[in-house]
Amino acid sequence: MHTDLTFFTNESGSTLLDRFKCTLKDVRYFDILVGYFRSSGFFHLYKSFEHIEKIRILVGLSVDKRTYQVIETARQNDFDFESHDRITKVFEKELLEEVETAADCQDIEEGIRKFCEFIELGKIEIKAHPSRNLHAKVYISRYKEGDRDFGNVITGSSNFSDSGLVSQREFNVQLKNRSDVNFALEQFEKLWIEAVDISEYYVDTIQ
Repeated sequence: MHTDLTFFTNESGSTLLDRFKCTLKDVRYFDILVGYFRSSGFFHLYKSFEHIEKIRILVGLSVDKRTYQVIETARQNDFDFESHDRITKVFEKELLEEVETAADCQDIEEGIRKFCEFIELGKIEIKAHPSRNLHAKVYISRYKEGDRDFGNVITGSSNFSDSGLVSQREFNVQLKNRSDVNFALEQFEKLWIEAVDISEYYVDTIQ
């Protein structure tokens, strides 16, 4: 049995998803810096995002088409029954093929609704780095004021996707020293200032 709580390899009992479900319970701010953002990653974690005050996602290379569709719908404040039904059908077919531990259709519908809701409310901000040459994978958590710790950083090989969180062998490490969290946060802030809105230019055409 895996007993090291510092490293995560996605072996049984040591998935990055398991770790996030544990640590995100007390998180106030969550910053994500990844090369690739996939909607399959969001569907694994949207329930854990409910209580988080602010989530910033910075994409270095691309997002999948499904993510872009939801972003555009939320931007237009046009998430009516027709658009919900259309996007749901696309998600159901493609997501069920992609995610090995796929949720049922009801979970997918709820996930789509939450994705749009979080973006519309400003709870989630998602941007892209204009260089399209940023392949880092860094997850920065900051806890609520008065918590036992300031926060933590998880970094390694996992993108924000089903394979990165669960199904593919990865190698990630969690850092808890405040100096490490501050360094990662400073770097994130610099890149965030340079970031631009997600456009079709950042949509991965290889599906």
